[in-house]
Amino acid sequence: MHIQHILVTGRLKNQIKQEMEGRHLPQTFRFLDEQEVTSADFLWADAYVNFYPIPQFQWGNLRWVHSLGAGVDRFIGLKEWKNDVVLTRTICSFGQKISEYCLSYILQDLQHHHLFQKQQEASEWTPVTPKTLSSQRVVIYGTGEIGQEVARVFSQLGTEVIGVSLSGQKKAHFKHVYKISERSDFLRETDWVISTLPLTEQTYQIFNHQFFQSLSSAGFINVGRGATVAEEGLLWALEQPFLRKAVLDVFEEEPLSEGSPLWKDERVTVTPHISAVTSPEEGIACFLDTLEKMNANQPLHNEVDLQKGY
Repeated sequence: MHIQHILVTGRLKNQIKQEMEGRHLPQTFRFLDEQEVTSADFLWADAYVNFYPIPQFQWGNLRWVHSLGAGVDRFIGLKEWKNDVVLTRTICSFGQKISEYCLSYILQDLQHHHLFQKQQEASEWTPVTPKTLSSQRVVIYGTGEIGQEVARVFSQLGTEVIGVSLSGQKKAHFKHVYKISERSDFLRETDWVISTLPLTEQTYQIFNHQFFQSLSSAGFINVGRGATVAEEGLLWALEQPFLRKAVLDVFEEEPLSEGSPLWKDERVTVTPHISAVTSPEEGIACFLDTLEKMNANQPLHNEVDLQKGY
């Protein structure tokens, strides 16, 4: 596929523009603020580059859509996706960043950081023995590139890592990989559940009352997609012996509303979707690599399977 006219908008627009000015590429670019984009721009462009479809998004003459983020559910959610349009996504160091994010909160818990902080404030000397990563079982939902990297990091530190995916296909760094539809009795002995799942019809609110009932005083980390969690079910589980704490980086509605009970629940840690931020350098590098492969008719390792949703 030969791409010639590329429409770039969104928060990385200016950085991409600066990078393109020194490369002298044969393609023609339009760098526009989101509110500036019109129907004429979509008729002119054969490629659209942004984190998401803007409100006035149109198919026009597009043949390629490139997401500057890893999540593509907002693109897939567009009505009547054109079969002749290729969708690609940014894949870079998200796995490493998310691994460090998850590791930091699990270590914080195992090392009793909050407890010792409170003891220090009270001038209290009460030793409590930290737990080790090798004593933990971590279940990772989603065994794609990100999930595999998280599994690699934790398994190398001695943690027992189990994976759960739609296919149940065996992957490196996981002791076992189960299908989502299979039995879940192994969850009863799980210390942490980490979700890296994309948002699809199959994963929408998959973490609900029924799921959380399978746990026993576990921790839950969501770095995948917010709408995979039924918030009511999560809050309910925190009041039960099923869930003792939750670390949430993604939410069904972002920014999280000021009135959400998640803000004030001491058992919940809220972070503003920062576990794997696309840096300008990473976004540009992946975009240029995909553009080069696209024009050379080479295989695209970051092309989205529209049926699977990732």
